[in-house]
Amino acid sequence: MKYHELPQPDQIETRVKEDAMGAYFMMFATSAIGIPLPLLNLVAAIIYYYVNRSKGKFVQFHTLQSLYSQIPVTLLNSGLVAWTIVNFVGDLNFTSFYWGYLVMVATANLVYFIFSIVGAVKARKGVFYYFLFFGKVAYHQVYQIRPERDSATLRNRPPGR
Repeated sequence: MKYHELPQPDQIETRVKEDAMGAYFMMFATSAIGIPLPLLNLVAAIIYYYVNRSKGKFVQFHTLQSLYSQIPVTLLNSGLVAWTIVNFVGDLNFTSFYWGYLVMVATANLVYFIFSIVGAVKARKGVFYYFLFFGKVAYHQVYQIRPERDSATLRNRPPGR
């Protein structure tokens, strides 16, 4: 497989670095306004991706990596919110399984928070930082050369082709 060449930090404009960095702060989208609804964070990340992906492959990579890594955390958080609501509406049956799930979700959020902060700092410096699994998936999706996609961007072609 062939891949597009990766830009070096000094080749990336400051504004592009800032747009890439902003992708990692979508996890705080609803927390900043005081609404702890994890699905809204995911919606904000999706919107950020679609608005900013055309600003270059560097931004597209970071927004896609951030979006992909936010999906499992959002699912875990949504499960916890739903389970907590059910417990409060029902008979307040907070089992040991619930508390274990709460600890697991808190740990996953802490790990995601740390990775996001490191990713944001690295993006601001113009450096690629690959999350486990999600970084590789985002890299292949953004930087892999695909003749059917990349040749369509060529407007000037020789006659007969």
